[in-house]
Amino acid sequence: MMPVYEPWGAKRGAEIIAEHTHLEGATLVILHALQEAFGYVPEPAIPMVAQALNLSRAEVHGVFTFYHDFRHKPAGKHVLKLCRAEACQAAGGDALAARAEAKLGVAIGNTTADERVTLEPIYCLGLCATAPSAMLDGRLVGRLDEARIDALVAEAQR
Repeated sequence: MMPVYEPWGAKRGAEIIAEHTHLEGATLVILHALQEAFGYVPEPAIPMVAQALNLSRAEVHGVFTFYHDFRHKPAGKHVLKLCRAEACQAAGGDALAARAEAKLGVAIGNTTADERVTLEPIYCLGLCATAPSAMLDGRLVGRLDEARIDALVAEAQR
């Protein structure tokens, strides 16, 4: 079951930031906490994080854009992550990714028009022995083939 996210609010964002500023590696911790609360890291939060940590906006933005897991906008109801690492590519992952993109009508990194499914790349799920692999709403799935990717896409579209 997908988590229910709070709507973005500067007051709530400030509370989340304040809760984590004292921690080591606070930039990453805060960005993760914001995404956990809102489902993405709202753009207005970047300068708030910078100010709280005495960093430049560019430094916080650099961290935010370096890590692929941080979202710029809310994800769809379901998130289907396809492994794009070398082992999965070598096992046929590219063709399966293209199949998922065609079935959903979006390229990897995007959300369907009905906001039901976000298709994201992920760079290694640690399932190399069962490649190619994916993750749907946090559930790992290995040994993908055409039938299994079709079933995952259909499940995500519900």
